[in-house]
Amino acid sequence: MVSYDLNYRESLWKGIGGKQKAQDVNRELVSAVDVLFGNEEDFSTTLGIVIEGVSNDFTHLPVSSYESMLHQVAGLYPNLKLIATTLRTAHTATRNDWGAIALYEGKTIHVPQRPLEILDRVGGGDSFASGLIYGLLAAKDAEWAVQCGVAHGALAMTTPGDTSMATLPEVEAVMRGSSARISR
Repeated sequence: MVSYDLNYRESLWKGIGGKQKAQDVNRELVSAVDVLFGNEEDFSTTLGIVIEGVSNDFTHLPVSSYESMLHQVAGLYPNLKLIATTLRTAHTATRNDWGAIALYEGKTIHVPQRPLEILDRVGGGDSFASGLIYGLLAAKDAEWAVQCGVAHGALAMTTPGDTSMATLPEVEAVMRGSSARISR
């Protein structure tokens, strides 16, 4: 199984064709993967799929709009087994609401946002992806995998740096509803 994170960075593309070149390359790559990650901006910039109904400051994130976007991607790329995106509303630099939505075999999996106190936001999306991938590799169902990704991403953002220090028992505790504060 091959996973891919759209993760668009303008500075990497501007010297070789910009947004259009990024779309050309990413459209080809996505046709060869099984699991796809990205946020709303990544889907728009790298694949040309616009999400409707999201406010410019991302304070309003209608789940139905995200679900529609995921279905659009699935329609264009039938090879994809799972498509996932985080839902992040940043109220302040240290206070975010955090959740996710995914599409697996035509079924929407939604982990509602919940408040999160952030220490270092960098790496939250990557930790979401790695937690979800762990769930798939551990032969858990897709819903468990998405919940694992959300919990792992939350824990990663409560520690400094972009590398998670969370243990599996800590991730599972957050999945059961515990606080996303790591005990050290």
